Amino acid sequence: MGFLLAGGKSSRMGADKAFLDFGGQTLLDRALTVMGPVCGKVSIVGDPARFAESGSTKYDAAKYDAAKYGSVVADIFPGCGPLAGIHAALVHSTAELNLMLAVDMPFVSPELLAFLFATAEDADNHAIVTVPRTSKGLQPLCAVYRRDFSVAAEQALRAGKYKIDAAFSSVSIRVIAEDELAAAGFSEQSFFNLNTPQDRLAAEGRDFDSPS
Repeated sequence: MGFLLAGGKSSRMGADKAFLDFGGQTLLDRALTVMGPVCGKVSIVGDPARFAESGSTKYDAAKYDAAKYGSVVADIFPGCGPLAGIHAALVHSTAELNLMLAVDMPFVSPELLAFLFATAEDADNHAIVTVPRTSKGLQPLCAVYRRDFSVAAEQALRAGKYKIDAAFSSVSIRVIAEDELAAAGFSEQSFFNLNTPQDRLAAEGRDFDSPS
């Protein structure tokens, strides 16, 4: 299964990143388009009120089509960051392997996601988390998690520890190193994320292939 993490407050961007236009698509549409062929079933993780068909004065109902996007999973531990989103997704999931992708990573490709899944599915890989690492560190918001990670995530959340990497210390992880990514044809740019208007401007100046 695939889960699109779209629960952030987007405070540094100053606008809801999920509905931000990038390359002629919202980041939400772009990510779902990329994930769909690889994951089959994709759910959004975030506040259901943001995606409610009834809409509100802040969010346009036309931006969300339940038939198109599928279910929305709410955090069980609201306000606790991406780790809470991953936890809610895994509690909700019926699959052993689950891809987590942040909505603000516009350069991720279907090929990269398929590579992550293939690595996680390798017969010799029994790790709870399969996660890429670039020169900037681990990339836990574009990684594959087994459902068992929900236990470690819940323990961390109850202890008030919200950093995803810290929760990795109690489980086995399979790190996909930078040279391994490069050998498979993927660059660090794939994991570029949009946090600020400056990030958006920098990203729009880069070459990328729009998913179709």
